[in-house]
Amino acid sequence: MAKYGLRTIAIAYLFFLLVLPVGLIIWRTFGDGLQPVVDALSSPSAVHAFQVTLTVALWAVAANTVFGIGTAVLLVRHSFPGKRLLNALIDLPMAVSPVVVGLALILVYGKFAPVGGLLESWGIQIIFSTPGMVLATVFVALPLVVRAVVPVLEELGDEQEQAAHTLGASRLQAFLRITLPGIRWALAYGIVLCLARSLGEYGAVAVVSGRLVDQTQTLTLFVEERFQNFDQPAAFAAATALALIAVITLLLTKLLRPKG
Repeated sequence: MAKYGLRTIAIAYLFFLLVLPVGLIIWRTFGDGLQPVVDALSSPSAVHAFQVTLTVALWAVAANTVFGIGTAVLLVRHSFPGKRLLNALIDLPMAVSPVVVGLALILVYGKFAPVGGLLESWGIQIIFSTPGMVLATVFVALPLVVRAVVPVLEELGDEQEQAAHTLGASRLQAFLRITLPGIRWALAYGIVLCLARSLGEYGAVAVVSGRLVDQTQTLTLFVEERFQNFDQPAAFAAATALALIAVITLLLTKLLRPKG
């Protein structure tokens, strides 16, 4: 009886917290048919929001993939002073509010900040533009690739790499032919998680973007702006698109999750 009671509680919890809200959004989206959804998602503002979201997410994923692989190798294969501190700092984005991240970026890269002012004098605008949004997204998704790759690297060990070095292989050759194939599924899993986090980011991006319509508006910001302006068909259509992306990401993570 206790087992069935726990199942009932878990199902009810998920139903009211997840299934019901998402189901209502989908129902409101397609309540008037498919054409209003197509019209809403094909509007210039929606298309631009999709483009900005994809641009920011791809740059963030590329940066975090390179950083994630390098940091994972550094943490697993090397010992150095401050290793524990670095390992702890990797998880900092999980503890810090994204809004705080956005504010911190403004204080560093804003127009009237020393670094931001210098970059502005060189014609490089960070805040209220795509670079600032990329930086914010990179920060919030920072740990995902690292934490996906580190356990697999630890399990692989370095015996094969050392054998390759004794046979004359360079570090790059050993990495490309031994290490990278060994971590490819964990890396793919981390990349998918990073992409999902980047596509759905709101807090930090909302602060550094300025929410400029048709300029620095991502899809999440588009949903909020359309809903506040009583354009519910567009808001629900974009929200459903985000939910669909989340479902696809969930399926991919299940397929790519490293076994064992």
